[in-house]
Amino acid sequence: MTSTIKVNNVQNQCGQNIINENSNTITIGASGDTIALASGASQSGFGRTGTVDWQTGSIKTATFTAANGEGYFCNTTSGSFEVDLPAGSAGAIVSIQDYNNTFDNNNLTVDPNGSEKINGGAAGAAVTLSTEGLGVTFVYIDATVGWRSIHSNEYATAGEGFVVATGGNTITEDGDFKVHTFTGPGTFTVCSLASTPANNVVQYLVVAGGGGGGCAGGGAGGFRTFTASPLSTPPLNAPAGITVTATGFPIAVGGGGAATGTGSVSTFSTITSAGGGRSVGNTPPEGNGGSGGGGRGSYNPNSAAGGAGNQPPVSPSQGNPGGAGSGPATGGGPGCYQAGGGGGANSDGRDFNQPSPGNGGDGEPSNITGSPVVYAGGGSTSTGGQPSPRPGGAGGGGTGSQSGPATTAGTVNTGGGGGGGTSAKGGGSGVVIIRYKYK
Repeated sequence: MTSTIKVNNVQNQCGQNIINENSNTITIGASGDTIALASGASQSGFGRTGTVDWQTGSIKTATFTAANGEGYFCNTTSGSFEVDLPAGSAGAIVSIQDYNNTFDNNNLTVDPNGSEKINGGAAGAAVTLSTEGLGVTFVYIDATVGWRSIHSNEYATAGEGFVVATGGNTITEDGDFKVHTFTGPGTFTVCSLASTPANNVVQYLVVAGGGGGGCAGGGAGGFRTFTASPLSTPPLNAPAGITVTATGFPIAVGGGGAATGTGSVSTFSTITSAGGGRSVGNTPPEGNGGSGGGGRGSYNPNSAAGGAGNQPPVSPSQGNPGGAGSGPATGGGPGCYQAGGGGGANSDGRDFNQPSPGNGGDGEPSNITGSPVVYAGGGSTSTGGQPSPRPGGAGGGGTGSQSGPATTAGTVNTGGGGGGGTSAKGGGSGVVIIRYKYK
């Protein structure tokens, strides 16, 4: 006797369909349910889709026998071992994956059962997995080929962490790099480090405040930098770079000196750039600095030489000397004729007796932000019998003039020296810029 039960739906006590037939489609389970086979039960008719059940809770570190339908992460850090494949049956599948990129140092051996083959090779012959990061899936076909490798990968690139930092008046991006620009004092705080030590070496530009002009031009602030070339490359193996740690780095940005005043230092970590030297009177040492101030002219024979640059000395040099004045002056007020230009990061200030007398020395270009910018130009001064006004050195140097309104200060955040003349101006403030790889 045959019994037949005919229903369209089977519902649970809450009235939800747990078995539902609709247009020959049978849905088992309500939304949010879990369908599970009872312990000891088996399934048939569903087939396998070519995937395995990965045994993430059992990382293998010693020889073991694999089971059909399972994938294994094999850790050979402590030494080589073997995977024994199960007895082959058509459609059987096993996957193996290098757990932590160590197969190249300690190999993994895959051994077939008895006289079975791998990829049609010799009966019972094992294969060795010796490539870093290798993963292989084997499917058993038949006695002719045996276990066939159908998928493999050799991807071993590890996930990379990079420097994460805060601080600065602006934070910009240039490709894979971040650029923190400090136009005033602050703190560069490294929140976390890169997993590759070379990426913890940061690039920097530290420019001090420019010196003030007087009768002569003011010297530029000290210019110290470390950048890779090209900028897209991290500064690998660079002893001049700064290797950061996960801490705060106080940043000082030097102010420009007032007229006849010396500029202030800028600092980042172990790097200190000296303030630009002020316009020199009759005592040359007063004009020393990152770059030297220009020397004044005078009615008496003792007119001043320019101040020395790169004071205190560092390597590479942070600046150049100012130009010398000449005397006795041939006209005009005492000391404000025949004076020298302030030194710049790239070149000396001009002596009164040189071509382009009284011009400030040019500054130095940097593309640390991703675009070329010139910093630390020396201030110029007007000199007797020469055209007035005279533009400052490239990189923010102030214009010198015998006419007060035409004289200008050094440009802010360039470290340019102040323009000299009868109405002298102050130097420009400095800047600190830090660049690092962030992705």
